[in-house]
Formats: sequence, structure tokens, C-alpha cells
Amino acid sequence: MNKKVLNLSAALLACAGIRAQEVQNDSIGIQKLDEVVVSDSRFALKRENSGKTVIKITREELERNQGRTVAEIINARSGIEISGSRGRQGTVFGVFARGGRGRQVLVVVDGVRASDPSSFSQEYDLRLLSLSNIESIEIIKGAASTLYGANAATAVINVTTKKASQAKISGNFQSSLGTNQTVKDQNYNVANFSNAALVSGTLNKLTYTVGFSNRYSSGLSALNTPTDEEDPTSHYSTNIKVGYQISDNFDLTVYGNHTKLSTEFDESFGLIDAPYAFISEQKRAGFSSIYNYGSGSIYLNTSFSDYESDSKSSFPTIFKGENLVADLYNKYIINGKWHTILGVNYIKDKAIFSDNAEFTIVDPYANLVYISNYGLNLNVGGRLNNHSEYGNHLVYNINPSYSISTHSGYVKLLGSYATSYITPNLTQLFGDFGANPDLDPEENRTLEGGLEYAIHGKLRVSVLYFDRKEENTIGFDQNFVSINIADIINVKGIETELFWKPSKNLDLNINYTFTERNGDNAIRIPKHKINTAFTYAFSNKTNASINYAYTGARIDTDFNTFTDMSLASFSLLNFYVEHELLLNKLKLFLNASNLLNEEFVEVIGFTTRGRNINMGFTLNL
Repeated sequence: MNKKVLNLSAALLACAGIRAQEVQNDSIGIQKLDEVVVSDSRFALKRENSGKTVIKITREELERNQGRTVAEIINARSGIEISGSRGRQGTVFGVFARGGRGRQVLVVVDGVRASDPSSFSQEYDLRLLSLSNIESIEIIKGAASTLYGANAATAVINVTTKKASQAKISGNFQSSLGTNQTVKDQNYNVANFSNAALVSGTLNKLTYTVGFSNRYSSGLSALNTPTDEEDPTSHYSTNIKVGYQISDNFDLTVYGNHTKLSTEFDESFGLIDAPYAFISEQKRAGFSSIYNYGSGSIYLNTSFSDYESDSKSSFPTIFKGENLVADLYNKYIINGKWHTILGVNYIKDKAIFSDNAEFTIVDPYANLVYISNYGLNLNVGGRLNNHSEYGNHLVYNINPSYSISTHSGYVKLLGSYATSYITPNLTQLFGDFGANPDLDPEENRTLEGGLEYAIHGKLRVSVLYFDRKEENTIGFDQNFVSINIADIINVKGIETELFWKPSKNLDLNINYTFTERNGDNAIRIPKHKINTAFTYAFSNKTNASINYAYTGARIDTDFNTFTDMSLASFSLLNFYVEHELLLNKLKLFLNASNLLNEEFVEVIGFTTRGRNINMGFTLNL
């Protein structure tokens, strides 16, 4: 497909939006300001009763971001920086939340932590997630170790996969194609493809969901070199979920997932093209059950995951890991005000190095949420981390908030003090490269306070200050051996968010983050970051959005010379438009990124994308 075809398709899609004349229904494509949040307490509570900063990415918002990856969508949230998300699709260098590192962010999928015990940092690879299979994403910013355990020090990314349709059978089909080009090579050749199919339904007491998705991307080199060498990326994922209502009070769901990611890469030491490849395969299976009784319910979520990664490079390595997780907890509500949780979490991590290595963690925990009639809300809890290598350690949180009702909304004051505890992973303790069995666990504490003002259905604005301290942070010595860094890391920052609906058809979202990290060189963490999104509904069938993102100056390390360099700030402008046809069954979309074709550096030596166009459709049957 050449440039003329892409321009013609874009023009036709834009004209379809201009001709649409119907008025948008409030229930479609609008973020609810008085929405319910779950992740910070595991109870469905009104946002005004929540004392934490929770970002909710709804199904509608995910659908308005078709053509983007999960990493790109999350990267637009305040307090989050995903290095590599603006480059080649097969590149993710880490998830940095509130000035922290990837190991301090926990990913939870359908109530179960997801982490690869054979990886160097144990963080979950967001490239393994398929956007087409996700119902919603909630992000808790700040320490959440009381409810979610180790690694939940700076954020929890809570992913919920799609639920079964209420019809006997229904299908959802998605397909897109687009360009994949740099600023200097605007050839408009089609180099990005994605497809997804999801079939689901309800048969009496049985629900089922079967989904498949694939992505393929080429056209770019991993490194910014003068050659025309390409490093393609492919992704395949299959998901199966079956639920059965055993009785009026007892539901059981079993699920399975198989994902394979393949990507080529280059030699980062010396920044030269190389025929390297990385292949990662994930297999997950588990079940979840809910038993309801009176004012309470008992949950059991389990998962067994098998990971295998093959790095074909000048130092070829195969990584194998297994992860078993079981989370059993009881939720009970007393007088509609006291929301209690008592639970125990079990984790067994295993990895294969020269010798097999494993450890287990058994965490009993308790949490209490009190919601008063006069505005006081309190969220407190504690967890006893019982580690097979490190013994016992207590983490806790105290999270009061106070809401003052107004005629049309509320004003909320909130504060929090929370601790977290991150034990070294298997690679750092027993791996074949740079392992150190004498490492001490990392300890974190987070203090935050803020103010939120909302007018239901019209406006929400919040300002929050946070102060985080790390002790025994794990780094490297000059020989790349893992060590505990003697300096204390201190991170301070401010997060502001604004949602404003000035008219029925127009939404405005703005977030700004200021982050200052002291104690090390704070590589790849911008001090200033701004994201804005203007969404306008031309009708109940057509809407469009313009997104502006500013990433401030930051430090990166040139690992060829081991010197730090300052990277210039940059701004990106994106555009998205969608239109529904065939009685709301068919949706066409066009997504244009980096409209101004700005040249920038995200990571020293690595390729970034210029102006690109992606288009496709979603069909519901």
C-alpha cells in the first residue's frame, strides 16, 4: 500500500465522521467521574470513598486506542514512564512509576500476580499482553504491598481480561494495518499488522471465552544505524476461559493462556547491527472460585505459569522459570461500613540456571476499610512476608481520607503512609551472571497527601504530593555483580490530573507529573511529563481525539563509554478517529502518531518512530 492509498483511506474515514449527525449518548465513550474503583481495596467503592490514587482505563477507552500497544496506553498516565514504548514494538526497557524501577511495579492479571522468575529483574514483560483480550486496567500508584505483596512498591497494574457475552454466542473480530517508519524514512509502506478474534457466550450456567490474536511489525532496526537492516517482531496469543455456576452461591472459572513473542535485536555494546533474536514463550493456567455467604464471600485465585526465553546473541542464553501462585481470602462487610479482608498468599518461584533454584513466600494479610456517614474513610492493613530465604518481615499501610459533600460533587483530602519489601529474585541470588547470595532485601516507604475536587459528570481535578525512600536498593558493582547500594534513594514528586467535560460532546484529560530522584543518576526518568487528550463526539457513531504528550529532559547512560548524557525534551502529537456502521456492529478507525514527525531520542542509540498511520476495523456479531 502506498502513500496515496493511505491518504485516500484517511480522507474517506474523516468524511464519514463529518457526515454523521446523531447526538452522542452519555453512556457511550464517556468517563464517569463518580465511577467505582476496586484495586485499592478489592471492594467496589465509589471513587470519593477511596483514599488512594487509582487510574481506571475502561473498555471504552481501550477501544478508542486501537492500533496502540498496552505499553503505549499506560505510558500516557500520570506518574508512569515506560521507556521504549515510543520505539520499535519489540522494545520495552522498563516500567518506571513514581521514579522507581521495573522490579517495584507489580502486574496482576485476573487477580493473580504475573512475574517471570527467570528474568533478571523479575518484572513482567508487558509485551506479552494482548490488548484485544483486556476488559479494563486499573493502576494503583504508590505502595500497595499490604494487598498485593512483594514488588508492589510504586504501582500495581491490575489487568482484567474480557468477560463472556450474555448471548449464547457472539464474536468480536479486529484487524489493523499501518506503517512503521522513522522520521527520516517516510516511505508509507505497510509494515504493521494485527488481527484478533474472540468468541464467547453463556449457555445456561456455563460461560466460555476463546480468543486468538497476533501482531507483526517490521521496517525498523532496533538500533539507530545508517544501514537498512530490519528487526521484525511477532506476537501470538491464545486464551481460553470457561466458567460454571455450580450453585447460586458458588462460581468456578478455569483458564489457560499461551503467548509467544519473537523479536530480533542488535548489539548494544558498540551500537552495531547484528543478527540476534529473542524468543519468549509464556504458558499460564489456573482457576478462580467465589463462594458467597450472607455479607461475605470467599475467593481462591490460582495460577501456574511456565516461562522460557531464548536469547540468540554473542552470549546465547536460555532462561526457564516456573511460578505457582495461590491467593485465598475472605471478604466480609459489617453494617455496610466495615469492609474487611483476611487472606493468605502463597508463591513458589523456580528457575533453571547451572543448578535449579527456587524459593517460597507465604504471606498472611489483613485489610480494613471503614466508610463513615460523615465523610471519614480509613484504609489500614498489614502483611507478614514469610520468605524461605529471608524469614519474616511486616509491611503495613495507613490511608485516611475525608470527603466533604457539595451540592454537585465532593472535596476530598487524602493521605497515606505505607511500607513495602522487595526480596532479591532468583537471578540476583543464584543466577549464572552476577549473582550474589548475600544480598539484603530492599525496603521502601511511601508518604503521600493530596486534594481532589469533583463535580459529578462534569469535572475532577486532583493534586497529590509523594515522598518515597528506598534502602538497600539492588544495583551493580564495576564487575556487574549484584550488590546493595549504600546510598539511600529518595524520590519526591507531584502528580496533578484534570478531567473536564465542558459540553456534552467534549472531554478534556490533562495530567502532569514532576519527579525528582536523588541518590543515583536516575536514568530514563523525566523530571517533567505532561499528557493531554481532547475527545470530541461528532455523533453517537463518530468521535475523534487529539493527544499531546511532553516528555522532559532526563539522563541516560551510554553503556559503551559508561558516561551519563542529558537527553533533550520532546513533544508528540497523536490523532485518532473512529466511526460506527451497520447498526453499531462495524467500527472503522484511523490512528496517526507523531503527526509533526518530530525527531527525538528516547534511549541512547535506539530507534524511535516518526509519523505513522494505522487503520483498521472492529466487527461485533
